[in-house]
Amino acid sequence: MNKPRILFWHRKDLRINDNKALMKAISLSNAITSIYILDKNYSHDFNAKSRAWFLGNSLQELSNNWKKMGSRLVLKEGDPLIIIPQLAKKIDAKFVFCNKSIEPYEINRDLEIKKNLKKINITFIESWDHLLIEPSKIFSGNKKPYSVYGPFYKNLKSKIKLLGSYDENKSIFELKDLDNEIKENPEIKSSHLVLENFLKNINFSGSKICPCRPGEKAAEILLENFINKKKIYSYNTARDFPSYHGTSFLSASLRFGTISIRTVWNAKSNLDFVIKNQQNSLSIETWQKELVWREFYQHCLFHFPELERGPYRKKWDLFPWQNNQEWFQLWSNGETGFPIVDAAMRQLNSTGWMHNRCRMIVASFLVKDLICNWQMGEKKFMEILVDGDLSANNGGWQWSASSGMDPKPLRIFNPYTQAKKYDPICKYIKFWIPELSKVSNSDLLNGEISNLEITNYTKPMVNHNMQQRLFKSLYAEI
Repeated sequence: MNKPRILFWHRKDLRINDNKALMKAISLSNAITSIYILDKNYSHDFNAKSRAWFLGNSLQELSNNWKKMGSRLVLKEGDPLIIIPQLAKKIDAKFVFCNKSIEPYEINRDLEIKKNLKKINITFIESWDHLLIEPSKIFSGNKKPYSVYGPFYKNLKSKIKLLGSYDENKSIFELKDLDNEIKENPEIKSSHLVLENFLKNINFSGSKICPCRPGEKAAEILLENFINKKKIYSYNTARDFPSYHGTSFLSASLRFGTISIRTVWNAKSNLDFVIKNQQNSLSIETWQKELVWREFYQHCLFHFPELERGPYRKKWDLFPWQNNQEWFQLWSNGETGFPIVDAAMRQLNSTGWMHNRCRMIVASFLVKDLICNWQMGEKKFMEILVDGDLSANNGGWQWSASSGMDPKPLRIFNPYTQAKKYDPICKYIKFWIPELSKVSNSDLLNGEISNLEITNYTKPMVNHNMQQRLFKSLYAEI
């Protein structure tokens, strides 16, 4: 008896290994063809140059992996509402498999596709893959979704222990490709041109210096380096210093799904037997807490889709933002006269990535020094970040703006204090702002750069203390 043909739809799971929906599909049949769609309604995924670079190169590797297994990855550009039913019917698929999404557009799109497929007797099957635990399985004591991170983390940790460890399901299997007559269909035969054209049009100048690396193999290497070079043991302290390579650089890999969150989470399991001191243990837990922040923001967006459009705390709708466009442009270009802020923005503009401590510093500066709406910064980040993700980016900006799910009502970062604490020898600042290389560290950290030293650099555009007082007075009004 012939096994049913399956169409597997890749979205934010650009890998073969440890892919829940793919494993489920393979358990049903090995007659599988996969597809990736450059969704015209979701173009922010590839309009950012850095993400287009990461996506294109990851797709190229994924396509090669499917060929090695005896099948293929079909690349299409357009509207999934039309393409998925059309291709599924063309290859006589009985099932379409994919992994679930949490963004409002994605959820609505998938519901429509499910309806369209049902009309032509094709079953749509989804799995939860990119979360440690699905949203329907974790709630607060009063049976409501969590809006505070701390209790969410504790509950998730206890549930994961109960769920037990995850299997990686390494991909040792052989697939059966499309029938010859389908292979020869001009529309499918030419799908490789979609990827070729996409790769040809990528124009990302930071590809060599971006610390995030595209593809499944590269993600595995990043994780191995983080563990084997023992960076995980110093994570608790090193992660806050932008001049150190103290983080895993896996943010884009998790965002595009070139590695699974389970593989990353479980990477520490082999270390349990060799943890030699409390500091090592604390660092590992701190790393896991950061992974859970990603999880928390995903759950928040799933349960509160209105976050995509505005603040969680509604009083912020009334805040009298100044939104000075000239100031915003200077901030975007890294020309504010505040060295730690400018260094961070230049890192972002050059590499498509920014250190997490610096993301908090520049966000606080834009919102609470320049009094620009946090959504301006959120949009700018999504235009540039290689790991740009709606839930994490929105959650981070709302945390910095004090408009989100955070019990502390007001938090303001002093850029000079932050630089003194996290870049004390100005290594990060001087790397990204070479025109300040000869200025003394003490002058840089105190904001006392003399006119003689400032020839190629700009003076501070605002007075931090004055702007802080102004922001607090405006905040008091709401």
